[in-house]
Amino acid sequence: MAKESEKTRSIIKSSSHFGLTTLISRMSGFIRDVLFASYFGANSSTDAFFVAFKIPNFFRRLFAEGAFSQAFIPVLQEYRIKKQNLLINFVQNVFGNLFFVLVIITSLGMYFSHELAYIFAPGFVGDNEKINLTAEMLFITFPYLLFISLTAMCAGIFNSYNRFILSGITPVFLNLSLIIFTIFSSTLFVIPILSLSYGVLVAGIVQLLIQLPLMYKLGFLNMPKINFYNHGSIKIIKLMGPAILGTAAVQINLLIDTIVASLLVTGSISWLYFSDRLIELPLAVFGIAISIVILPVLSEHFQKNEPCAYSATLTKSIKLATAIAIPSMIGLIVLSGSIVSSLYMYGSFDMFDVGMTVLSLITYSLGLPAFFFLKILVTAFYSRQDTKTPVIYSLIGISVNIIANLTVLYYYMESPFEGAHALVALATSLSAWLQVVLMVFKLRRIEIIKDNLFLNFSTLKVIIATSFMLAVLFLYGYTMPFENYISFYDRIFYLVLNLIMGAVIYFLSLIAMGVTFKSYRI
Repeated sequence: MAKESEKTRSIIKSSSHFGLTTLISRMSGFIRDVLFASYFGANSSTDAFFVAFKIPNFFRRLFAEGAFSQAFIPVLQEYRIKKQNLLINFVQNVFGNLFFVLVIITSLGMYFSHELAYIFAPGFVGDNEKINLTAEMLFITFPYLLFISLTAMCAGIFNSYNRFILSGITPVFLNLSLIIFTIFSSTLFVIPILSLSYGVLVAGIVQLLIQLPLMYKLGFLNMPKINFYNHGSIKIIKLMGPAILGTAAVQINLLIDTIVASLLVTGSISWLYFSDRLIELPLAVFGIAISIVILPVLSEHFQKNEPCAYSATLTKSIKLATAIAIPSMIGLIVLSGSIVSSLYMYGSFDMFDVGMTVLSLITYSLGLPAFFFLKILVTAFYSRQDTKTPVIYSLIGISVNIIANLTVLYYYMESPFEGAHALVALATSLSAWLQVVLMVFKLRRIEIIKDNLFLNFSTLKVIIATSFMLAVLFLYGYTMPFENYISFYDRIFYLVLNLIMGAVIYFLSLIAMGVTFKSYRI
């Protein structure tokens, strides 16, 4: 019992450490995005950069936080628990194999940068200046994939040893690099937007270098070996194959959004980017943090054949995600106008851009709880080394998203209308909800989940508390976009006041209904 209590405290501590460092990272990311909006606005140049950044970032989600990490960590845990004497050799082989594959992919990405620009932004075809700018920036940003994926492997090792702080704080260096290159963009480059692509490249190098001291301290800083016949490497490859689609469903959907948005009015890609960044804040600070922390824990329960502890950890994770995701969704929707205008409406980013970004923020927000649940449910499958089941549901979700996006595009081409990009975001949200439903039914069928995860008394309390928060924000909060004449400091003051007021009302309502922090312990 004492051992279990100690493990619970360790998980809570790890989650809080990772969440805090991720919050710092996201706040620096908001400063970065405010500068993006102010210096560059929402136009053809920013559309080109976001495409050039999204493509390697998409592959990063596959080879970094996504399929690779989900396949690597369970096998790493297996070696730590059952094959300790082979652990160092296993890590050397995986590092060497990953490096070899990434060099090939990176080289191909740089060589075919023009072709990738045509594939992922078909709407740019016919605008040679825009497509050439996209390809040039993609050539510079693609090596970021190599550095950040190796960084993610190091983070996976650290997480398995309950060292979460460095992996959580690492993204800050990307934001700092982009902030510096944005500020000096006009000084350094004739075409200022090009500075951002070099900022991405420099950030990737720095992020990898800062991992090396801790790798050395843990004894893993050894010469990499290329050996695809190593038992652990073969197992990772087998797990990773289907996991690429399984874990990247949301990212594939977002990439599809970008492709379709490139065929819509100029600015659509940028509006989707800025609204997605706002969704990423609660998702990264809480949703991703929970999934990253519980993966090694669930993997350990599975390896030790502890089904009750496994099921309890998963259930409590969903319960915690529900308590965070639902009020976050409502808060983002109700305060969407004041949030977007507070953070982005400066310089080249005008009131029209605010309105368009608000539309996609609302429709993305409708899927926020589903994005939370997906992170945790996919982790449940991968901790059991089952990568085939999620891929089936991911393909269904992607298919639904594609059909919905093509429907939007069809009606837009027939008769262009304002706000089409928001329907693209809505399709992504609906796709995520569909996958959640399918995964929950599957986990109930194999008796991993025995209780009703969503329709329960705990969720009802969350909904009631959120309703109180919603009423107070509507009655006393500032929910409209701020006007241009209102200063930055006043906007931030009122926005923070709204957020604090909403959070206090929500938590006081939960406490009044007898909900305690202990009930959400994982």
